[in-house]
Amino acid sequence: MKRALEFLKECGVFYLATNEGDQPRVRPFGAVFEYEGKLYIVSNNTKKCFKQMIQNPKVEISGMNKKGQWIRLTGEVANDDRREVKELALEAVPSLKNMYSVDDGIFAVLYFTKGEGTICSFKGENETFSL
Repeated sequence: MKRALEFLKECGVFYLATNEGDQPRVRPFGAVFEYEGKLYIVSNNTKKCFKQMIQNPKVEISGMNKKGQWIRLTGEVANDDRREVKELALEAVPSLKNMYSVDDGIFAVLYFTKGEGTICSFKGENETFSL
């Protein structure tokens, strides 16, 4: 999990894929943090992507760093509505404070319940790990 967290932070922007019926949907994300040994992402519970993740928790994330490496994370996520996690998210990613507050009713944090990550490069050197 720590390797995935470090890599995603290095990317800055990464892309989350969800599923809407039989249509994949991809959008950029940037907020990621760790709590209790789990990888977390942030969303807004009024957005379609949040509703898609609740309906079908299977997601994939992909991002590329400036060294020509990329990451793919495949797994399942779950919503975590605990106040302390939201507070930690705001501290871990201070730019979120411009969009959300703990009690705004829309701030949502989700964590990977299970998953696998692979870091790849054009050189063919792959590193695979569990989340």
